[in-house]
Amino acid sequence: MPLKIIKLSRIYKSKPWGFQSSNFFLNIILLGETSLSPWALIFEIKKIESKMGRKLLKRKNTYEDRIIDIDIIFYEDLIIDSKTLTIPHPYMHKRDFVIIPSLEVISNWVHPILKKPLIEIYKESNCKIFE
Repeated sequence: MPLKIIKLSRIYKSKPWGFQSSNFFLNIILLGETSLSPWALIFEIKKIESKMGRKLLKRKNTYEDRIIDIDIIFYEDLIIDSKTLTIPHPYMHKRDFVIIPSLEVISNWVHPILKKPLIEIYKESNCKIFE
């Protein structure tokens, strides 16, 4: 996949979001450059997840433990809301494990729907991260 990594956050450990589990999740954010369109990029991401053993859920909008989960949080300042892709990620501003590592890699990013800088989203979120 043609992707140039520009910057990586450190790894954060967090509790599951949206379901109960005794397992923790490891989270990282990367800022990258690609020639792929958002749809081509998500297609490549799904191939990677599948090769790593991720199984598709039978019911949409449910959460469970999984081996890998790669999301496109944002793609430049695009707003996409389709059946197969939503950018920016619809819950990014509600998830500590996305907000905090994002601050490491692109602190000056402005949410194209909320029209707020990431640092303001962080201050409003009362983020709590475990490691």
